[in-house]
Amino acid sequence: MRVVKEADERRNEILDAADELFGQKGFDRTSTNDILEKVGIARGTLYYHFKSKEDIMDALIERYSVRLLGAAREIAEDQSIPVVERIIRVVRAMNLNGGSSQEIMEHIHKPQNALMHQKIQKVIIHGVPPILTGIIHEGIEQGMFSTPFPYECMEMVVIYANTVFDDDLVTPTDEERLSRMLAFICNVERLLGAESGSLMDAMKMFGTGDGAGNE
Repeated sequence: MRVVKEADERRNEILDAADELFGQKGFDRTSTNDILEKVGIARGTLYYHFKSKEDIMDALIERYSVRLLGAAREIAEDQSIPVVERIIRVVRAMNLNGGSSQEIMEHIHKPQNALMHQKIQKVIIHGVPPILTGIIHEGIEQGMFSTPFPYECMEMVVIYANTVFDDDLVTPTDEERLSRMLAFICNVERLLGAESGSLMDAMKMFGTGDGAGNE
């Protein structure tokens, strides 16, 4: 007897199957036949929900984006957390270095999923600065920061951090990485008009305690 499922349930089944297959074989090496076999559906059913394999990938990116940006917004809106700590947590949520979405990002960072990686980078670059900007405005009101360009500052920060601290693009030595971390924090302080050393706790987001060693 043929099993009839709700459209949303079937759509999510297809996405789950594609997600698993992309992780195992990569996007390019996964065929629509692979997805059909894994879900156990006819080709017409697949094309009812998605126009192409690329459409499936875009839907997966959207699903990732909702989770990533949702986690960041939840942190940003929690005013019980100090401003600097919120900035750190938002950056960690974006997995610029680990964070709550590590499983997602490890999947996307696989060499066979370069296109997915590129697409999620675009989501981060467009989605994270507005979230961080809200926190910066709070910092300005509290006298911690002084900048006429809070959004532009956060855009620069996200683009730099998402590039230089992405091991797929840059592979520095431990010494080079530490030097870049220190320079990054120093220059973020200058961009924001913050007191020198006031953001050094942000080193924690890179897995170091005080800049001198691991926690």
